[in-house]
Amino acid sequence: MGIGKLALFLLYAFLCQLVFSSSLPHLCPNDQALALLQFNNTFTINLDASSSGYYPKRVKWNRSTDCCSWDGVKCDETTGQVIELDLSSSQLLGSHISPKFGELSSLTHLDLSYSSFTGIIPAEISRLSKLHVLSIESDSYDLRFVPHNLELLLKNLTQLRELDFEGVNISSTIPLNFSSYLTNLHLRDTHLYGTLPEGVLHLSNLEALDLASNPQLTVRFPTTKWNSSASLMRLYLSGVNATGRIPESFGHLTSLRILVLFSCNLSGSIPKPLWNLTNIEKLDLDDNHLEGPISDFFRFGKISWLSLRNNNFNGQLEFLSFNKSWTQLEMLDFSSNSLTGPIPSNVSGLQNLQSLLLSSNHLNGTIPSWIFSLPLLGELDLSDNHFSGNIQEFKSKTLHRVSLKQNQLEGPIPKSLLNQRDLYILRLSHNNLSGQISSTICDLKTLEVLDLGSNNLEGAIPICLGEMSELWVLDVSNNSLSGTINTNFSIGNHLMVIKFDRNKLEGKVPQSLINCKSLEVLDLGNNELNDTFPKWLRALPNLKILRLRSNKFFGPIKDSSTYKFAQIRIIDLSSNGFSGDLPLRLFEYFEAMKIISESSGTREYVADMNYVYYTNSFIVTTKGLDLELPRVLTTNIIIDLSRNRFEGNIPSIIGDLVGLRTLNLSHNRLEGHIPASLHQLSVLESLDLSSNKISGEIPQQLASLTSLEVLNLSHNHLVGCIPRGKQFDTFENSSYLGNDGLCGLPLSKDCGGDEGVPQATTPYGLDQEEEEGDSSIISWQAVFMGYGCGLVIGLSIIYIMLSTQYPAWFSRMDVQLEHKILTRMKKHKKRH
Repeated sequence: MGIGKLALFLLYAFLCQLVFSSSLPHLCPNDQALALLQFNNTFTINLDASSSGYYPKRVKWNRSTDCCSWDGVKCDETTGQVIELDLSSSQLLGSHISPKFGELSSLTHLDLSYSSFTGIIPAEISRLSKLHVLSIESDSYDLRFVPHNLELLLKNLTQLRELDFEGVNISSTIPLNFSSYLTNLHLRDTHLYGTLPEGVLHLSNLEALDLASNPQLTVRFPTTKWNSSASLMRLYLSGVNATGRIPESFGHLTSLRILVLFSCNLSGSIPKPLWNLTNIEKLDLDDNHLEGPISDFFRFGKISWLSLRNNNFNGQLEFLSFNKSWTQLEMLDFSSNSLTGPIPSNVSGLQNLQSLLLSSNHLNGTIPSWIFSLPLLGELDLSDNHFSGNIQEFKSKTLHRVSLKQNQLEGPIPKSLLNQRDLYILRLSHNNLSGQISSTICDLKTLEVLDLGSNNLEGAIPICLGEMSELWVLDVSNNSLSGTINTNFSIGNHLMVIKFDRNKLEGKVPQSLINCKSLEVLDLGNNELNDTFPKWLRALPNLKILRLRSNKFFGPIKDSSTYKFAQIRIIDLSSNGFSGDLPLRLFEYFEAMKIISESSGTREYVADMNYVYYTNSFIVTTKGLDLELPRVLTTNIIIDLSRNRFEGNIPSIIGDLVGLRTLNLSHNRLEGHIPASLHQLSVLESLDLSSNKISGEIPQQLASLTSLEVLNLSHNHLVGCIPRGKQFDTFENSSYLGNDGLCGLPLSKDCGGDEGVPQATTPYGLDQEEEEGDSSIISWQAVFMGYGCGLVIGLSIIYIMLSTQYPAWFSRMDVQLEHKILTRMKKHKKRH
C-alpha cells in the first residue's frame, strides 16, 4: 500500500470514528442523574424572574431524558460524566446547595451564582478536586461558610483557575494555600478580615484579583517586584485598608489594564514608576488623600476611564489642550479636588468622551464651546465652581445628567436641554439664569430631578409640570415666579419634594397635591398665598416637612378627628394670619414627634436622594436663627407657629411630643400658664414663647431640660422666681425681659430667698418666714409690740369711722384688715 493510500485509509478511519462517536448517546451515569434530580426536588422556581434576565434552566429536567441534554449540564463526550454544571441566574427559591454536588466527581466547572441559594456552603464541595472554575456569587448575602471550610476547600481544589465567592459571608482571614494555577480570584464583599498574605499578590499566574469592599481587610503592597507582575491585568482593591503611599513596586505591573484603588485611605503623591503603566485602560483612585499636580496623567495614552474624585490634586487642566492621544477616553472625573483656572478652549481629540465631571473645584471662566460640541456626551457635572457666561446649545442628543448648579451662569435655559430623550437629572440652581420656564420642559419624559432654584426666572409655573410621571424632585424655589399655582398634579405621580418657596405666587394651594402620595417635602413658604389651612394635606401618608411660613393664610385650624400628619417632622406655619385656639387635634396625631430617635451611628435624612444626585437643602428657624441646612436630619423635629393670632392656652399635650428639638409659639395672643408637661421634652434645644399674654410662674420642672440652649420667655405676664440650676444658669436677661413680676437671677430683682427657692408673691412679704439662728436682729417681743400698736391704731380708726358714720363698704374693709392682723399674730405665736 502506497503512502497516499495509507493516508487516505487513516483519514477514512478517523472520520468513521468521529461520525460513530458523535452518534452515540451520552448515557449520563445513573448516580449523577439521580443526584441532580434529588437536588432538583428541593426547591421551587421563581418563574416571574425570567422576564428580568433570569432563566430557570432546570425547568425541563426529568428522568425520561439523558441528563447530558439538560439545560446547564455538559458532559464529557467520551465518558458521559458530568463535567460542567451552570445554574447561574436561575432564581431557585428556598434552596440550599446540596451536598450531592460532591458526588459529581468529574466536574471541572461549577457555577451557582445569583440563584437565590441560602444557608451554608457544604464541605462536600471540597471533594471536587478536578474543578477549574468555581463560582458561587450571591447578591442576597444569605450564603456563608462555617469556620475553616474555605481553608479545606482551597487545600483540596489544587487545579482551580478561577474562584469567585463575591457576596458570600466568609468572615475569616484569607488562607494562603491557593492553587498555583489560579488566574482569577474574586472575594469582593465577603467580610474578610486580618492581613492579606503577601503570597496572594505573588501568585505567578494571577491575572485578576478582586478583594474590594472588605473594610476590615488590611493590604500591604510588596515593596519590590511582584512575582505576578508579568500576568496581573486587573486589580480591584477598593474599600480595603491600604493605608499609606502607593509604592514604586506598582511600576512593575506592566500588563495592568485596570487598577481600582478608591477608598483605600491612600496618601501622598503618585510615584513616578506608575507612569510606566502604559497599558492602563481604567484607573480609579477616588476618595483617598492623594495629592500633586494633575498634569502627568496624560501619560496614560490608552486610558478610557480616569477617575480621581475626592482627593487633593491641584494644578490646571492645560494638559488637555496638548494631549491628542486620548481618542478612546470615555470618562473623566476630577471632581472634588483643588483644581484652578479655566478649562482650556483649544481641546480636540475627545470625541468619544461620554462623562465629564469636574464639580467642586475652583475652576473659573466661561465653559468652552468644545464641551457643548461633544457628540456622545451623556453626563456633564461642572457644579460648585466659578463658571460664568451663558450655557450654550448642546450638540449631544444622548444627555442623561446635567448639573451646572452653584456657579455664576447667566442667560436662558438652552432649548437643546429640553429636547433630550433620556435626560433624568437637570440641576441648574444657584446661578443667575433668567427668562421663563418653557412648557416644553414637560417633554422630558424620563426626568426625575428638576432643580432650577435660586435663579432669576420669572413668569408662571408651567401647568404640565405636575403631569411628569417620572419626576421625583420639583424645585423652582427662590426665583421671581408669579401667578397662581395652576399645576395639575396627576394621580400616580412619584413626587417626593416640591419646593415653590421664595417666589411671588398668589391664590390658593392646589388640591391636586392630594395625588402626591409619595410627597415628603412641601415648601410653599415666603409667597403671597391667600388661603385657609389646607387640612386635606393630612391624606399624604409620607409628608415629613410642611412649610407655609410668610404667606397670607388665615382663619382657625379647626380640630378634626381626621387629621393625620403622622410622619411630620417639621411644620412651619409662622408669619401668617392663623387665629383661634392652637390645634389640639393636630398635635395628637404628630406620631413621629412622639419618639426620641436612638443614636444608631448612622444619620438618616429627609428626602435624601443621593442616588439621583439630589440632597434636600432646607431653611429652618431654630435657636433664634434662620439656618439653611444642606440636608435635614430626621431628628430635626420642629414646630413653628410664631407670628400669628393664635389665642387660648398652650395645650399640655405638647409635652407628649418628646422628640421636639424646637418649639416656637412666640408673637401670638396665648394666655394661661406654661404647662409643666413641657419638662418631658428632654431633647428640646430651643423654646420661644415670647410676646404673648402668658401668666403664672415658670414651672420649676423646666430646669430638668438639660438640652435647652435657647430660651425666650420675654414680654409676657410671668411672675415668681426664675428656676435655678443646669441650663437655667446659662440664660441671660434677654430671656425674661418684659415680665415685671419675675425675680431672681439673672435679673437684678432679688426674690429674697436662697438658691432660687420660689418665694410667695403676697405683697410686702408679710407671710415670709424669718431666717433662724443667732444672726437674727429682730426680737419677737418687738414684733408683738408692733402688732399690738397696730391693733390699737386699727381699733381707734374703727371707732372714729363708726362715730362719723363712714360708708358701710369702708367699714367692711377695716373689719377684714383687723381679721388678717389677728390671724397673722396667731400664726407667729404657733411657730415660735
